[in-house]
Amino acid sequence: MPRTRRAFTDEFKREAVKLVKQPGARVTHIARDLGIEQSVLRRWVSQEHGGVMDMRANKPLRSESASEVERLQRELRRVTTERDILKKAPRLLCKGPAVKYAFIVRHQDVWPTRAMCRAMNVSASGFYEWFGRAASAHSQADARLTRSIRESFELSDRTYGSPRVWHDLKAAGEHCGLNRVARLMKLAKLQARRKRRKLPGDTASRLENHIAPNHLQREFEASQPNQKWVADFTYIWTAEGWLYAAAVMDLYSRRIVGWSMSDTMQARMVSDALLMALWRRGKPAALMHHSDQGSQYTSEEFQQLLKSQNITCSMSRRGECWDNAAMESFFSTLKTERCARTVYQTREQARADVFDYIERFYNPFRKHSKLDYLSPVQFEERQRLMG
Repeated sequence: MPRTRRAFTDEFKREAVKLVKQPGARVTHIARDLGIEQSVLRRWVSQEHGGVMDMRANKPLRSESASEVERLQRELRRVTTERDILKKAPRLLCKGPAVKYAFIVRHQDVWPTRAMCRAMNVSASGFYEWFGRAASAHSQADARLTRSIRESFELSDRTYGSPRVWHDLKAAGEHCGLNRVARLMKLAKLQARRKRRKLPGDTASRLENHIAPNHLQREFEASQPNQKWVADFTYIWTAEGWLYAAAVMDLYSRRIVGWSMSDTMQARMVSDALLMALWRRGKPAALMHHSDQGSQYTSEEFQQLLKSQNITCSMSRRGECWDNAAMESFFSTLKTERCARTVYQTREQARADVFDYIERFYNPFRKHSKLDYLSPVQFEERQRLMG
């Protein structure tokens, strides 16, 4: 894929600067996660400090949530596990070793043995001697593998099932089978959140739109970047009311190439998402843009934008969500893996979380089954090197 000079919307810059301003944040880590140069991010921060960048373009960006410091994630997971163990047995610390060993036996299917020994301040060798036998080589291997499984599961924000965890372990050099990973995840009670399925619409209402026909025809594959983009928007509830999020996906790599968020549901929002995609990917020579028949996409403002960029407009049939299944799937994944876990107090909190999910997890890291378990960014990079 040819390299083009990247441009970023003010909305992207504000959210990136907001991440840098969080306690414990590091420019190097954030720049790497967002796929941008450190110098670029530092320049944005300097512009914000100097008053050049208008942080008040929408509303003051004041997020109460702070990003986890990446270098402390491993230690945090260990401390969290030990905390959970001690919450289950708060009075055992002052008991003798035999009482602690009995607790460890009863909860071996919940936590790793060595983690419980460490939390209880007893030696693992002492426990195995009390237990009557040393742990078998297979049990020790299972315990070690379970730790790696738990690490992959936690790094995915507890969203990966056994197939994606298995591919994570393979990439790290582990030699194990998918069934073994599934078994150990079940024993450790590590279960990804299940997606909620939608029923198809009424076939009687599947009508072509008078604005544009369905050129895509559910062909959700593309041989090159910037051939087929699909777009949609969704609603995210907060204590302040709805936040509306629009996104544009390149079907070549399933990468979210453009997005925009707004307090109101207007055509400007979907236009901003498309403009971000164009600024990021350059002006494509022959591009199809597919969406549903929402009033935002049929508006004169949006249609004029498509025409000015020589983009072919394609639209789903009315009442047929499967015509835009790839975009529906992304928003379902976003809500299942991130939004459903949090009660957002403000729109800005939700805005920051959606930005974090798209730019710091989904695009650069989330493994996609249709991409041979690579992330969208990894897939594009591999194809670029192969080409």
